[in-house]
Amino acid sequence: MLSIIIPVLNEAETISALLKHLTSHSNPQNISEIIVVDGGSDDNTEEQVKSFKPHRFQKPVRFVKSAKGRAKQMNAGARNATGDVLYFLHADSFPPRNFDQLILDEVKKENPAGCFRMQFDSNHWWLRLASWLTKFNWRACRGGDQSQFITKELFNEIGGYDESYIIYEDNILLNELYERDTFTVINKKLTSSARLYRTLGVWYVQYHFWTIYVKKWLGADADELYAYYSKHIRLKCKEKLSELHTAQPQEA
Repeated sequence: MLSIIIPVLNEAETISALLKHLTSHSNPQNISEIIVVDGGSDDNTEEQVKSFKPHRFQKPVRFVKSAKGRAKQMNAGARNATGDVLYFLHADSFPPRNFDQLILDEVKKENPAGCFRMQFDSNHWWLRLASWLTKFNWRACRGGDQSQFITKELFNEIGGYDESYIIYEDNILLNELYERDTFTVINKKLTSSARLYRTLGVWYVQYHFWTIYVKKWLGADADELYAYYSKHIRLKCKEKLSELHTAQPQEA
């Protein structure tokens, strides 16, 4: 049985569409529950989740509150999960049809952890190339946007996500899995939003993500990585969204 865990923060615009997608593209007999873990949203994410009524999907969609931080939220989801296999999914990533059976088939083949191939919802040539590269089972081609399945047993053995990392937490877990040679890539495509790239620009985002990767490789700690991300990505994104909001015509 699969427990789907979705960390969210102000995802009112996307969470209903994702829940509808998940419940219409899977077999409820394979699903223990869907757990949405909120890190302190101040929009109506909670209302969207609690009011969601899946059609003929007789499994609970649970809303759990947690301390802010994706690692903390995903660990909280894992603690509340009843399934044997955990499936961590970002709120703007949509897995392929029958994703549940595809994951469980891999586990039955003694592949305890893995992800799907990914494609961005963008025709930009670089994002198309980056998406194509995710077909290869190379460590450098991995990221949290591709989603992550892992048996609860292996997740607990590793110790879950490292909560000292505000960003890069997916990569820390992936490093553990690749070191154990326990990772597989399912040859089906998950579709992930390119909204961050559209907001800040493809090359701007890619440059700073590469820089974070290199900083970690050179020994940067969790605080240094977050400080860099906060300055160049998080705050810039807030500024850009504020500019776009200000530029919109106001109602009379």
